[in-house]
This record gives sequence, C-alpha cells and structure tokens, in this order.
Amino acid sequence: MPNWGGGAKCGACEKTVYHAEEIQCNGRSFHKTCFLCMACRKALDSTTVAAHESEIYCKTCYGRKYGPKGIGFGQGAGCLSTDTGDHLGLNLQQGSPKSARPSTPTNPSKFAKKIVDVDKCPRCGKSVYAAEKIMGGGKPWHKTCFRCAICGKSLESTNVTDKDGELYCKVCYAKNFGPKGIGFGGLTQAEKKE
Repeated sequence: MPNWGGGAKCGACEKTVYHAEEIQCNGRSFHKTCFLCMACRKALDSTTVAAHESEIYCKTCYGRKYGPKGIGFGQGAGCLSTDTGDHLGLNLQQGSPKSARPSTPTNPSKFAKKIVDVDKCPRCGKSVYAAEKIMGGGKPWHKTCFRCAICGKSLESTNVTDKDGELYCKVCYAKNFGPKGIGFGGLTQAEKKE
C-alpha cells in the first residue's frame, strides 16, 4: 500500500520521517533527534549504534544487555565490572552464567589475604601497587615517595643510599653519616687551627 503522506514512519516515535531528517538503521528510518539509545538515551551515530531486532542501543548498553556474561567478559580497563545495567532498565537474561554464580567468594580467606598482602610505602603508609612500585632498601616505595629524606631530591638506583629504613641521596648521606674530619668534607685546615 502506498504511503501518501510523505516519508517512512520513525522507528522510535512512529511519526513521519522526511528525507532531510532521516537516519536509516537496520532497514528502519529514524528522525535524527529520535536516534537515541533505548536504555541510556545517549545520541547515536553510525559508529556507536548497535541494533538488536527493532531496538537500537549504544555499544555499552548493548554489551550489558546482550553481550557475554561471567568471569573474563569485561569491558574497559581491567575488565572487572559489577555494573549489570539495572539503573538503565536492563535486566540480565535468565539462565546467563552470571546469575548462576555465587555472589560471595567460595574461599573468603584467600580473598582477604590478597587484600592484606598489598605492600605499604614506608614514607606515606599507603598501599603500593605494581605500576607505581620502586624497590629501595629492600622495601617498596611509591615513585613520588622515592626521595631523599633530607633534601627531597628525587632518587634513582644510581644515587640512593639507605640508613635505618630511610632513603638519602649520596650527598646528604655523606654530610650526615659519613666520616668527619680533615679531608672528609668536615672541618677545614683553617677551622682546625683556631
């Protein structure tokens, strides 16, 4: 049957879509202003749209609703996300692996041990993770805390010395803990004669 009133009907609002304002996706027409994710209402374009039957989503919401679930199927940095999309009106499909998993670890003592075993920085007392760890004096330090205790100079493996669990640059260590007297940077000949 011919459509005498103009263009096709919008897949979101069911009103007529004219050619100047038309975006096509999955064989359906949409107004530019109606081409939004059905869950989060974010504006979509040809690079961010993911279609499922008659529904359109942004790639993030599509992944939450229809993507794989369970351990190892994360998104973004670290791949550890507990976001199920409930705040967006997305419900997990029944029978998905994630819904069958227990919500607490099976061996809490191992889990607790991993949290407790994180190294602490001797300078600031905060946790030191692998990405920011520098070893000095047999202890882990933050890169920003790896400084001379006296002058605050940033240290490297070539100019660091340690004494009693604290780090010093070689100059400050020599001045404060090195040998004293004539010829060792302590008293000069003129000072000794007086």
